[in-house]
Amino acid sequence: MDLSLWWLFPVSILIAAIANGAGIGGATFFSPLFVIVLGLDPVVGIGAALATEVFGFASGVAAHARAKTIDWLAVGRLATVSVPLAIVGSVLAGIAPATALKLLLGFGLLAIAVTFIRHHDPAVEDAAIAQGIGVVAPSIRRRIVTTDHTVYDYELCRMQEGRIGAAIGGLLVGLISTGLGEANSYMLVKRCRIPSRVAVAVSVTTVALTALAASVTHLIDFVNSPNADLGAVVAVVAFTIPGVVIGGQLGPLVTGRVPERTLIRSIGWLFIAVAALTIVEALAR
Repeated sequence: MDLSLWWLFPVSILIAAIANGAGIGGATFFSPLFVIVLGLDPVVGIGAALATEVFGFASGVAAHARAKTIDWLAVGRLATVSVPLAIVGSVLAGIAPATALKLLLGFGLLAIAVTFIRHHDPAVEDAAIAQGIGVVAPSIRRRIVTTDHTVYDYELCRMQEGRIGAAIGGLLVGLISTGLGEANSYMLVKRCRIPSRVAVAVSVTTVALTALAASVTHLIDFVNSPNADLGAVVAVVAFTIPGVVIGGQLGPLVTGRVPERTLIRSIGWLFIAVAALTIVEALAR
C-alpha cells in the first residue's frame, strides 16, 4: 500500500458527506481528482471514481433508509432508465479518446455548475406546476413519514420528463462518471418541488444503483485490458472507500443542517473551478 496517498482518506470523508448531503454523485469530485491530481488514465480514473462512489452512496442509502426518507416508487421510475444507459455509456467510454473524455467531463461539470448557481423563483415554478405547464402525465400523490415522525406530502410530477433526464444522466455517468445526481436534483427539487430531504434520498439511491452498474462495466473492461494496472487502482481505493463509507453516514446531517441554497450554490462555484482546471489540462496535451 502506498502510504503517501493517506490524504485521500480525509478528503474522501468530506466529499462523501457533501455528495450524500446534496444528492449529487461523489464521482463528480473524484474523477477530476483522480485524473488531474493523481494522473490516472481517464477511463481508469472514471472507473475508480464510480467504484468509490458506489461504496459511499451505499453507506448513504443505508442512512437514508434508516431515516425512512426514500421514496422507492420514484427510485424505480428513474433507475429503470438510468441503469441501462449507464452500461451503454461505460462501453462507449472504453473506446473514446482520452482527451475527448476530459473535455466532456470539463464541459459537463461547467453545465452542471450553471444549473446549480442560476437562481430559480420557487413561486414561479409552483405556479407553473399548479397550471400543469409541461406536465405530460398525471401526477402521483405521495406521503413519506420519517423515523422522527416528520410527514412529507408531495406530488411526483413530470414523470416522463424525469425519466428522460435520468436516461441522459445515466449515459453521462457511464461516460464521465457524473450527471445523474445533478439531473435528479434539478428535476425533483426545482421542477416538482419535492421536499429536499426526500429528493436527496431518492437521488442518492438512484445514483448508487446506476453507479454500481457503470462501475462493474468499467471494471470488466479494465480487467480485460492488456495494460491494466490493478495495483494503482487498489492503492487509491484502499483509502477512498473507507473514507466514503464514513462520509456517507454524515450526509443526512448535512442535508438537515446546511441551508439548501447555500449548499447548492457553493457546490456550483466549486464545479466551475474544477471544470476550468479539467478543460485547461485536456487542451494542454
